[in-house]
Amino acid sequence: MAGIREVLATNLKEYRRMRGYSQDKLAELANISSQYLATIETCRKFPTPEVMDLLAAALGIKTHQLFEVSATPEEALERLYQTVAGNIGRVVADAVEKTLSSKCP
Repeated sequence: MAGIREVLATNLKEYRRMRGYSQDKLAELANISSQYLATIETCRKFPTPEVMDLLAAALGIKTHQLFEVSATPEEALERLYQTVAGNIGRVVADAVEKTLSSKCP
């Protein structure tokens, strides 16, 4: 079983990727340094409760969700689906934006 730091790191990365945020973008939204965020995501540092609240708010989730562990394979599949769907949506939006911008003078 993963420890609390690993659960936090995994969930933080997963939520960040689901939103399409880079570490720099999430750090900016949470008003922390990207270096500090990187140390949290690699389990080298554990954030204060205040920083956890800032990160959760920047991700649009409740703080306790940073510590949730998927209890069933169905929940794990649902999280994977959400991640893949989010990634596909971003790729399509980027492609449409590039196509439209290349057609404008």
